[in-house]
Amino acid sequence: MRFGLLGTGPWALATHGPALAAHKDVELAGVWGRRSEAARHAAQELGTRAYDDVDALLTDCDAVAIALPPDVQAPLAVRAARAGCHLLLDKPVATEPEAARQVTEAVAETGVASVVFFTLRFSEPTAAWIDEQAAAGGWLTGRADWLSPVFGGADSPYTASPWRRERGALWDVGPHALSVLLPVLGDVPEPELLRAGRGVGDTVHMILRHAEGASSVCTLSHSMPPAAAGVAAEVRGAAGTSTLPERDESPVDAFARAVDALTESARTGRAHACDVRFAQRVTEILASVETALQR
Repeated sequence: MRFGLLGTGPWALATHGPALAAHKDVELAGVWGRRSEAARHAAQELGTRAYDDVDALLTDCDAVAIALPPDVQAPLAVRAARAGCHLLLDKPVATEPEAARQVTEAVAETGVASVVFFTLRFSEPTAAWIDEQAAAGGWLTGRADWLSPVFGGADSPYTASPWRRERGALWDVGPHALSVLLPVLGDVPEPELLRAGRGVGDTVHMILRHAEGASSVCTLSHSMPPAAAGVAAEVRGAAGTSTLPERDESPVDAFARAVDALTESARTGRAHACDVRFAQRVTEILASVETALQR
């Protein structure tokens, strides 16, 4: 499958690009970025061609991987789908429900395959744990915490990210928390009724009520000191307590699995669990959290 990479930032160069360039079933056809100079640098790093015209790259591709801010990603995803390209997107697919819906509609209209890269859903052993808990069922409550030091003193390439500065941990790592809880505990059928509150910096706490009656709480932050950072999740029910295992692999390996998932979906026509419809639902829930915080 011939892939085009849209994006030239740290995430594109550290994860998307290396995974695509190394994948045995992928030809990295080229790179496009919002800055031509950055696209040329990325292309040189990845051993491919830089494109100044995004539509020219879409014409030369079977699929695109997008590593751009969510509200830049969404309209480009619509454009790519209408050009016949399968979509390997990043989370969140958008920060506005209407923009997410437009991506879902474009995929439905064109019949292209879609996968959205929720890291924990493609990393082992976290992906296996999520599948096992979803199959077991019977859970009554859960929690998911993603506490990062991006704005808390860490030496991170994402500290200067304008969209992360503007939208905070809710939109950057909130999708990760929901990608764990929703498959296990079920949808949040009335997100307009959820409750949320703010903490230090960009810290957000939210309480969710799931479709089968289970409840969950999440704490999301980019404002933790490095010593207090960490990722944790657990569910509790009749079977006891089950805790999310630690990730022990590179995001590049996880992204390679997302590439495999997109290839399989394109070949078989079967939708993946982390397709644009799931990503749209995540956007809708997080938008409701933002509304609750404003209240």
